Amino acid sequence: MVSGDPINVILLGAGTGGTSLLELFARSPGVEVVGIADKNPDAPGLKRARELHIPASQDVAELLSRDGTGLIVDVTGDPAMAEFIARHNPRGIQVLGGMTARLLWNLVQHEAGIQAQLFQAAKLATIGTFTSGIAHDINNPLYLVMSLAEDMADESDPGVIRDHARDIVQAVRRIAAIVKGLTLYARVSSADDLVGVDLNGALDEALKMARYATVLNEIEVARDYVARPVVRGRPEEILQVCVNIVTNGVQAMNGRGALRLSTRREDGLVTATIADTGPGIPRDVLDKIFDPFFTTKEPGKGTGLGLHIARTIVKKYGGLIDVSSHEGRGTTFRLQFPSAG
Repeated sequence: MVSGDPINVILLGAGTGGTSLLELFARSPGVEVVGIADKNPDAPGLKRARELHIPASQDVAELLSRDGTGLIVDVTGDPAMAEFIARHNPRGIQVLGGMTARLLWNLVQHEAGIQAQLFQAAKLATIGTFTSGIAHDINNPLYLVMSLAEDMADESDPGVIRDHARDIVQAVRRIAAIVKGLTLYARVSSADDLVGVDLNGALDEALKMARYATVLNEIEVARDYVARPVVRGRPEEILQVCVNIVTNGVQAMNGRGALRLSTRREDGLVTATIADTGPGIPRDVLDKIFDPFFTTKEPGKGTGLGLHIARTIVKKYGGLIDVSSHEGRGTTFRLQFPSAG
């Protein structure tokens, strides 16, 4: 095999182990899953493979006959599968199975746990950078509630009391909306089935979160959305991607500039574009921005994990993320997912 070519992998077994390996391989550079098979038509790995546009089959023999395979990974747990593979593997493709496959699955589970903790820590760190903005947005309606309540204590006019009560209710609803948005963003990703997520809503919610990072008063925001650009995923993870990228753009402009958010649907794909008019990213670091812990921000203003996590999540859902930037002219990120609409 030529160095740099992807390792083409076939997965046998689409249960819990096979699904975990499928998730790992799908987002791993240098690995391409060319098919997954399981005799159970309802196996979760088959469903996930179809969502990722990876060939899924119940015919193990047919899958083994395909050309171009570099590695067979057997996680069926069926003792008879080794002999079956030997009979249908005339080209002598390397097989990873038995205890070796079990060890690999255990490592994948461990990696998934560490990754989930990393994602959560990054979200909490982001909220930490928003603290002053969040406190400001909550304190303002709180002060209003306090002032109105003090006035009501000495007020006898029923009409004035009703007006004060209405204003108090509106202020409390404002606080509740802030808390609801933070709760959605901060919650731990669940293991529930994936659902349809509207990218327009995710971008708008991300913009609400990003306003805590800097003053948006002098930033012009333009939206150009198509109707219901829906992708399949976990809402909190899609939101995390959008928050990371939108916040980067807002912070780069330092409160002055233009932010353009757009969505498109074409050829079975959904594309979201986030463009800012900030200073741009220097050419010599552009290919490093997705590396973990790489940041151009001042110490204490970034973890260097935001874009790395964004790329990991996008790839997890069978998507692509790319960036173009020109110094002095701004930066554009493009997210592309399989359409679920």
